[in-house]
Amino acid sequence: MSDTLALVVFVAIFALAAFLIVLPRFVRNREAKRATAATRAPAPPRPVAPPRPVAPPRPTSETGAPPAPVGEAPVEEVPAEPVRLRDRIGKTRASFAGLLGALRRGGKIDDESWDELEEALLLADVGMTTTEAVVEGVKARAAATGADAEALPALLRDEITERLECTATDRSLHHALDGPTVWLMVGVNGVGKTTTSAKLAKRELADGRRVLLAAADTFRAAAADQLAMWADRLGCAVVRGQDGGDPGAVVFDAMDAAIARDTDLVIVDTAGRLHTKVNLMNELEKLKRIIERRPGALQEVLLVLDASTGQNGLVQAREFAGAVDITGVVLTKLDGTAKGGVVLAIEDEFGVPVKLVGLGEGADDLIPFDPAEFAAALVE
Repeated sequence: MSDTLALVVFVAIFALAAFLIVLPRFVRNREAKRATAATRAPAPPRPVAPPRPVAPPRPTSETGAPPAPVGEAPVEEVPAEPVRLRDRIGKTRASFAGLLGALRRGGKIDDESWDELEEALLLADVGMTTTEAVVEGVKARAAATGADAEALPALLRDEITERLECTATDRSLHHALDGPTVWLMVGVNGVGKTTTSAKLAKRELADGRRVLLAAADTFRAAAADQLAMWADRLGCAVVRGQDGGDPGAVVFDAMDAAIARDTDLVIVDTAGRLHTKVNLMNELEKLKRIIERRPGALQEVLLVLDASTGQNGLVQAREFAGAVDITGVVLTKLDGTAKGGVVLAIEDEFGVPVKLVGLGEGADDLIPFDPAEFAAALVE
């Protein structure tokens, strides 16, 4: 017991002695730090940036573009350039390039000049019969005016223009005087009937007419879906039936819907069919009879032809014209072929006017056909 007590007393004395040794050193260090801090210049307070004002959200116009700043004149939107035929038929123009380069060197018209002219027309797929008629016409003009070779391009332009204008003085698309108008689109597979129907609808909607699209192509997979997609994009109505169903039923329902909705125009997109299939051609006659139950409704039967098929388009035109009385031709894909001269052959042989031409994939790339513009685009 005495030993334990002695140990406790020893530890206590040792701890007290250590504390008394460390305490003065701790006090001296703290006072030295205070003295050093007192001799330093106080740091200036750090400036605080004023709060950044939050601008109110900038209003936008209905088109999504921000309005012009206050005090500045708004920037006018530049309208899209109109589609120019001359800029889109480069491949057909190339058929005449060598000829025109040679003729512009001038000189007397000789047999070689006529041979070159004939070759250029054939390369453009004008066709032999029409080519011979055009060359004879240009020869007559040259003889009457005493022109030299340099004048041949202008004489060719005038001959083409006159021939096309004599074929048809009216290339407009007609509308019924009362009730809904119907335009029936016909043609073989793959010529672009559905897209052309949609482009026509866009043009007519822009003119303020109420349009309904009739998806009478019930055989091609997704044809009705494609037309319905266009209708939704354009904001017009569409009537469709069951896949593989009766196209006549679609046309019948479309006519009823057009009357009920006070529609101005019904564009009927039919299934593509080979002109050699008699039963399918007879089906077109059936669709036509259904439409004609309302007198005066059917105003246009438009044959859609792919310009790149060239002379084969003449065979198609012959068969379709015999089945449904074609009122006009829509020539698609004219921008991608060197066979644009088929326009002359079609009109020369059938007397059916080319009313519209397709010059691209855009919705605005379907334009009215103008003979003078076409002839000038070829040779100038």
